[in-house]
Amino acid sequence: MFKARALSEEELIAACRQGKASAQEKLYQLYSRRMMAVCVRYASSRFEAEDIFQEAFVKVFKNINSYSGEGSFEGWVRRIFVNTAITQYNRNRKFQKQVDYKAVEEQTPSTEDVISELSGKELLALIDQLPEGYKLVFNLSVIEGYTHPEIGEMLQITEGTSKSQLFKAKGYLKKLVLNHSISDKC
Repeated sequence: MFKARALSEEELIAACRQGKASAQEKLYQLYSRRMMAVCVRYASSRFEAEDIFQEAFVKVFKNINSYSGEGSFEGWVRRIFVNTAITQYNRNRKFQKQVDYKAVEEQTPSTEDVISELSGKELLALIDQLPEGYKLVFNLSVIEGYTHPEIGEMLQITEGTSKSQLFKAKGYLKKLVLNHSISDKC
């Protein structure tokens, strides 16, 4: 029985550029789990994450000819997913509920480091509870590694606003972590 060898990433990209459905399916299978995780981090619901996911994969296949081969292909794909999530956020911004940030800004008392006691899944769930603007800036800065000028440009906000949102997000997240820790001990 003949067993077909697996295509290299370059061969897979070339086959996708030719519009081969089997290659597109393999590429989808290769990246779908990791890219869905990106979408979930930026979305306010599973439904929204799935919308971003589908739209971004369409963009990947539509624009695959623009991938120059410089840098990692996964990084190129990830950037499309992040940018699609940001576009979705900007599109829906006018429909989002306004958060009373003054209530969020109060100082959080300092206690022991409880983050080390959290699982990755618990930490992601707490990040997901951040107000939308905080969550977006936190993900872009801390998880994706974008600079404040880049975040400002992407979200159409000032660099100062990006820095402020990150500072407030960290304070809010600290409060969530502490509350999570306290509720676990009760």
